[in-house]
Amino acid sequence: MIEERAVAVIGSIISVMGPVKRSWVLCLLAGASASWQASAQAASASRPTPAVSVAADGAVTIPSETVPVSSLLSPEAKAYVAQHLKDMQDPSATYAEKGIPRFMLPYLTQQKAMFAVEQQDTKIEGVHVVIFSPKQGVAAENAKRVLINLHGGGFSGCWPGCSLLESIPIASVGGFKVVSVDYRQGPDYHFPAASEDVAKVYAALLKEYPAQNVGIFGCSAGGALTAMSVAWFQKHDLPSPGAIGIFCAGAGGFGAGDAAYMTLPIGEARMPSATGVSLPPMGYFKGTDPNDPLIAPVKHPDVLAKFPPTLLITGTRDFALSNTLDTNIQLTKAGVDAKLYVWDGLFHGFFYNPGVPESMDAYKIICQFFSKELGK
Repeated sequence: MIEERAVAVIGSIISVMGPVKRSWVLCLLAGASASWQASAQAASASRPTPAVSVAADGAVTIPSETVPVSSLLSPEAKAYVAQHLKDMQDPSATYAEKGIPRFMLPYLTQQKAMFAVEQQDTKIEGVHVVIFSPKQGVAAENAKRVLINLHGGGFSGCWPGCSLLESIPIASVGGFKVVSVDYRQGPDYHFPAASEDVAKVYAALLKEYPAQNVGIFGCSAGGALTAMSVAWFQKHDLPSPGAIGIFCAGAGGFGAGDAAYMTLPIGEARMPSATGVSLPPMGYFKGTDPNDPLIAPVKHPDVLAKFPPTLLITGTRDFALSNTLDTNIQLTKAGVDAKLYVWDGLFHGFFYNPGVPESMDAYKIICQFFSKELGK
């Protein structure tokens, strides 16, 4: 504002000057501007720049630096990121009681207060499931539709915690019936136990719902299992579901690409190993081939080509970011209708906390996607 007024005043003065004086003043101002720019450039050049080392193979060594929370986040999300990073460094916060990590308990309390749903604990074809329905009833347009949730947890836990946090908001916001599958996990069970459980539930639901009216979604391990399940259905002559959601994951593997090195410090408050993301060994996959199309369909274009419309969600601080981006590219190359949403500054499974606007945005996008893509 001060600069604008100064310019206006100078302009007024120049306008009443004679030609000679006006020319002299303009030259003086031009010289002053050039001098200021030169001084600014010199000051910038004098500031020491940390050395970035580049090896012959292109590997880059980055000096220590401070990364603030993203300026694009809501105030609520900024506070959320800060608390999440502190929680990830607190063993008591990450400790799970009865399948719910302690740091998730406030999210669950908030969800139950915000979203009115009913839960039915039952079995389908011998597989334990929990069915979530909006208390006000399933929306009329979803009466002939159903969603299957495959919870996160690294194929080794987070039931019922992740199941609740993924299913409750979608059932309530979208007016959907959501069947969350308590699939078998490691270390007690190994591949393909989870795929078999999902297939049993899916096949049973197909007796009541057309395939194009069934959607499947999951976060983290559940997102990966969603992709694995579609590949499993193809192998075992089950029709493809109407649409799927792969969240915080890719269609095969974890910890690949740049995200393996860049996201852990700013997303999970820990350093990567020398080879990238340091994740607990997934005993569920013991003795398997990581290139198996039933485990990593992303590596098999012929399998991907038969995928239904797919929604992918991740964040720039998610250690699965690169896997999700690559899956989107491979699906698109295979001719699949893939939609990718990436939230700046947010981490793995960020939408578990309903108290930030970004999570509510994610719920709405998920519900809108299935509303649009599933059959009537």
